[in-house]
Amino acid sequence: MKNLWGTWVNVLAILAGSLLGSLIGQRLPRRLLTTVTQATGLGILLVGLAMAAQSKNIVLVIVSLVAGGISGELLDIEGRLTGLGRRLELLLTRGGSGELTRAFVSASLLYCVGAMAIMGSLEAGLRGNYDTLYAKALLDGILAVTMSTTLGWGVALAALPVLVYQGSLTFLAAWLQNYLTPAVVTEITASGGLLIIAIALGVLKIKEIPAGNLLPALFFAALLSLWWH
Repeated sequence: MKNLWGTWVNVLAILAGSLLGSLIGQRLPRRLLTTVTQATGLGILLVGLAMAAQSKNIVLVIVSLVAGGISGELLDIEGRLTGLGRRLELLLTRGGSGELTRAFVSASLLYCVGAMAIMGSLEAGLRGNYDTLYAKALLDGILAVTMSTTLGWGVALAALPVLVYQGSLTFLAAWLQNYLTPAVVTEITASGGLLIIAIALGVLKIKEIPAGNLLPALFFAALLSLWWH
């Protein structure tokens, strides 16, 4: 249960943000939310830089990113994730197109489908490091404020799938830890850090990078690191 601490913080942030948005969200100036979002983006950038700097073999990380990017583009992971989200939204809201259902589905997909949820959960399980999930919690909390002002308190219900999804990934990563050497975990972390940087650039509206298509880099980082060592 200790490894789930980061996910619990994420869940509480969504609940708190939804409550705040439902109560006084309309009174909060958009400029304030924009500034806080940008500050969070800078924090996410710092987390990514700190993770990437842990690499002991930069060439290995670069090769992993290139190989992962090629694989991700060929598989169109980003497009498939987006398409899956749209299909799930249509499927789940077909039988109940009310605001509560729409708020729950929209928020759940936003919080769960993304590289940050995956990388944060892996970091928590592999290293007991919650920095990525803490940064995600801040971002999700801000999004909960803005979404709940228009979609209502149903956004808070998205905390449940976040708990199940990220918790499952964290437990899986903790189990895999027994089969991975510290050197392999370090290079996975460094590669994941660059994915977090890509997400931060998007949050800061500097450059939109399809981080989902770079996810296979984590697999290549593990594979190449095992081969190298």
